[in-house]
Amino acid sequence: MNVIKDDTETKIQCGKIISVRGSVVDVNFDNNLPPIYTLLRSGKNKQVSIEVLSQLDDHTVRGIALNPTQGLARGMVVQTDGKKLTVPVGKNILGRMFDVFGNTIDHLDPLPEGERRNIHQSPPPLSKRAVKSEIFETGIKAIDVLVPLERGGKAGLFGGAGVGKTVLLTEMIHNMVGKNKGVSMFCGIGERSREGNELYNAMKDADLLKDMVMLFGQMNEPPGARFRVGHAALTMAEYFRDDEHRDVLLLIDNIFRFIQAGMEVSGLMGQMPSRLGYQPTMGTELSELEERIAYTDAGSITSIQAVYVPADDLTDPAAVHTFSHLSASIALSRKKASEGLYPSIDLLQSNSKMATPGIIGQKHYDLAQKIRATLAQYEELKDIISMLGMEQLSVQDRNVVNRARRIERFLTQPFFATEQFSGIKGKQVSLKDALDGCERILADEFKDYPESAFYMIGSIDEIKKKEVKKDEKSPVKKETEKEK
Repeated sequence: MNVIKDDTETKIQCGKIISVRGSVVDVNFDNNLPPIYTLLRSGKNKQVSIEVLSQLDDHTVRGIALNPTQGLARGMVVQTDGKKLTVPVGKNILGRMFDVFGNTIDHLDPLPEGERRNIHQSPPPLSKRAVKSEIFETGIKAIDVLVPLERGGKAGLFGGAGVGKTVLLTEMIHNMVGKNKGVSMFCGIGERSREGNELYNAMKDADLLKDMVMLFGQMNEPPGARFRVGHAALTMAEYFRDDEHRDVLLLIDNIFRFIQAGMEVSGLMGQMPSRLGYQPTMGTELSELEERIAYTDAGSITSIQAVYVPADDLTDPAAVHTFSHLSASIALSRKKASEGLYPSIDLLQSNSKMATPGIIGQKHYDLAQKIRATLAQYEELKDIISMLGMEQLSVQDRNVVNRARRIERFLTQPFFATEQFSGIKGKQVSLKDALDGCERILADEFKDYPESAFYMIGSIDEIKKKEVKKDEKSPVKKETEKEK
């Protein structure tokens, strides 16, 4: 082993590369192997960073490269100062965009020197965790009424490609940063570079960057970078929670890509795959990340995570493992999206453990149950309607169908995030207004208004502002004629 000292008296340990296979690099050290998670540097100007993931024998470590490994060759010198991967923390990171190493990637002035922290931190102990449950209002009707989120909890957005996960996350950032005085963090794991660029510009135009931090490990980066960017984002979020006692909203897009990166790393490291090709350590790796998201006596990190569901199959191991960590699950439906009902939330598939009388109150709970029952009845009647038409239904069933269709349309909402595409001004609706609207629809107060009047409005009183003329024929008769 060669040990050299640099100007700051840090001991630098040297080794030699003995093999490079894609992102996996094996390095030989004479003795004193570097510990797991130590960062090694090699290549021209030491630009390739390698994180040690296993010690193969007394002289060899195997690591995963966090940069592309072009230019590395056998026999090249590898140096390490014994430190792990660190990222900057502090107030000066607000409004900036970073990569997994904590380097700024927004083409602005370099970040001034400041405190850096190791990305591998332990979750907060149980003694420091808060035991009370609080609701986290989003300003989105469908979520606040039927799937209330928990402050300091984890909510999952489940859906296949193209059903609106990223748009819903962007809308939540807009509503949270504008309304709460907390910090918003966006962590892009394995997503498209175009989406990161669009989000950055959208946040800049909306003047929301000043209370926001962005981290990206994009899909064109090696699996090692995508695998570690979530830990880097949590380290920054923990600073604002523990040191500044602020509430943090952490948005992760997409947690499935974290699992996928772990699967790639596991395969490259030579581990035997488990069910459906996933890594055998998937449960542990996901827990290491998720358990750091918590509500402590200092503050809270509330996380909303987009979860890509492979082939829309909710029994996929990635979706199942993610479910076990969540306090709320918001399932997005392709069928709803195709009908133009945005946000395309499947209200019967989505659920929240916060929806109990003790937390949201008896009145809200009863109303939510009544809405679910109405929508479930409508779902059962759909087959009869498609085969025999509305006229075969009893008067009672027709009323159920009319209420359900109005509720479905009332729970659509124009988003600030889509103003430029839809031309409809975005709206944020308070929980009180959302509950009031649902209650009045279920009481048949608006049964003479056409269904279209309920589509893409904010509070229920906007129906009257639309100056919609009441139809001479009842909606049931109109529906019957349509079926004929």
